[in-house]
Amino acid sequence: MADQAPLHFVFYFAAPPEKVWEGFVSPESNRIIFAGAQLQSDFQAGGSMDWVGPGPDGKPTVYVRGKIVRFEPPKFLQYTFALGQSEMTSRVTLELTPETEATRVAVTHDEWSEGDPGYASCVDGWPRILSRLKTLIETGKTFKPH
Repeated sequence: MADQAPLHFVFYFAAPPEKVWEGFVSPESNRIIFAGAQLQSDFQAGGSMDWVGPGPDGKPTVYVRGKIVRFEPPKFLQYTFALGQSEMTSRVTLELTPETEATRVAVTHDEWSEGDPGYASCVDGWPRILSRLKTLIETGKTFKPH
């Protein structure tokens, strides 16, 4: 299988960078956009960044796990990414750039392991996540995931 191409998404949020940043790192907004999963992190370079929620049996399940590579609020976040207990990791880079009346949000998801099954879910997942977060930040509510 050929290497998976980097995923790159750009959205514009009608909010200042600090509010958008808070949306990405706050446990409350993550719980809302990830259907109850909790973001657990100490937000330190080298620290973990995990999304944990109830599994099919009701017990806590790690849906996504990672390690923070770089953390520069409110403009830059980079972390490794692995679905569940997969040994295959990739890298997520989030960059926030202030504009006149908005914040440009650029997400690049790259350094995929060959054959990583998470690639297909992220192709569809990132636009959904970013759309839900944008709606939440701009309106205070969001739509249910599919």
